[in-house]
Amino acid sequence: MKKKLLLLLIIILSFNASAQISFEKGYFITNAGEKIDCLIKNIDWRNNPMDFEYQLVQNGTLMNENIKSVKEFGIYNNSKYIRSTVRIDKSGNNINNFSDEKNPIFVEEQLFLKVLIEGKSNLYQYEKGNLQRFFYNKDNGNIEQLVFKNFKNYENKTGENNQFRQQLWNDLKCPSFTLNKMTNLKYQKNSLIAYFTEYNKCNNSEFINYESKVKKDLFNLSIRPRLNNSSFFVEDLVSNSPDIDFGNKLGFSFGVEAEFILPFNRNKWALTIEPIYQNYKSEKAVNGSFFSGREQIATANYNYIEIPISVRHYFFLDNNGKVFINASYIIAISSNSSLEFTSPPNIFSKSVELVTRRNFGFGVGYKFKNKYSLEMRLQTSTNIVADYGYWDSNYKTSSLIFGYTLF
Repeated sequence: MKKKLLLLLIIILSFNASAQISFEKGYFITNAGEKIDCLIKNIDWRNNPMDFEYQLVQNGTLMNENIKSVKEFGIYNNSKYIRSTVRIDKSGNNINNFSDEKNPIFVEEQLFLKVLIEGKSNLYQYEKGNLQRFFYNKDNGNIEQLVFKNFKNYENKTGENNQFRQQLWNDLKCPSFTLNKMTNLKYQKNSLIAYFTEYNKCNNSEFINYESKVKKDLFNLSIRPRLNNSSFFVEDLVSNSPDIDFGNKLGFSFGVEAEFILPFNRNKWALTIEPIYQNYKSEKAVNGSFFSGREQIATANYNYIEIPISVRHYFFLDNNGKVFINASYIIAISSNSSLEFTSPPNIFSKSVELVTRRNFGFGVGYKFKNKYSLEMRLQTSTNIVADYGYWDSNYKTSSLIFGYTLF
C-alpha cells in the first residue's frame, strides 16, 4: 500500500510539471502607451510581481515583460497592476524588530501596485512576505502610502501609529462618516475596501472593486465516508510471550471536513480539519504467558476520534477536475479502549488500556467539479500500548475516502 501511494504521488508530481498552464485573457501597456492584448499566465500573485509571462496567442511562444518596460497590466475580470514610483515605509512587523521611531521611514521605489478599488478615489495594495502596505490617491492625484506602523516607545512598550485614519478623515470624508467609524477602521484589506467603496458611493462615482470581480470560494464543507483497512500487532519485549498479530480489519467510518482555501496562488493551497470516529475490534487466540501460562483469548477493542489537521495542495487539470495531495498531523482521542486477555472459561482476565498517540498521514486524491472527490490516505504507525514499557505495538490505518462537498 505504501509503495503504491508513493508511486502515485511521484506520477502526480511529474504530471504537474507538464500539466496545463492557466493563461487568461489580459493586456499590458508599454512605456510608449501601446496597449497589447494577450494571454497572461495567472498565478494569482501573493507577492506583488516585478514581471509576468504571457503569450500573444493560445499555445504560442512564451514571453516575458517586466516593470521596466510596462506601466500597467491586467487580467480581464480578475486583477490589475499599475507601475508607480512611491515612497514606502518598510518597517518590520516582527515585534523583535520594532523601532523606537514612531514616524515612518520612507524609501523611494518603483513598484507594481495591485489595484483594489478604482474610482474617484483609488485603493492599492503592496505585499511582500510579511510586509503589507496600502496606498491611495484621489482624482488621479499622486499616490501616497496610507501610514500604519508598529513601534516601541520610551518605556519599551509597543505602540501603533495609525496616521492612515487621519489621512482618510482629511482627504476622503463623507457627511455620514463619524469619528467612531474612523476609530474602528483597521489597516486591513477588507476594512479599507469597505471604506473606499462607501466613499465612492457617497460621491456618486462609478467604481470597480477588483476583489469582487472574481468570486473566491474560500470555505468548503464536505461529508466524507470512508473504507478503512487497519492492522494491530503487539510484541512483548521482556518475556517469551508470543507476538500477537490481530490482522487486517476492514471498517467503515464517517468524517466531516472543513476546508479553508488560502486566498493566493490561484487557490491551490488549503488547510483542512476533519473529525472522524474510528473503531477497530479483533480477537486472537494466544498460546503463551502474556498474563498466564495457559491459553488465552486476546481481544482488542480500540475506539477513538481522530482529528487530522492537513495542508492540501491542488493541481488543476482542467475546468472540471483537479488532483490534490495532503500532509496531515493527526490528533486522536480514545474512549473505552482496551486490550483484554481472558483464559477460558473466564477463570482469568486482565485488561490493558489502549491509548492514542499523535501521528501523520499522507494522501492523494481527485476532485471533480468541486463536488465529488476520491482520496487514498496512508497513516504512519503508532504504538497504542506505549504506557506499558515492556510492550511494543504497531497500529496503522489506510483509507479510501469518498467525498461530497455540501458548499
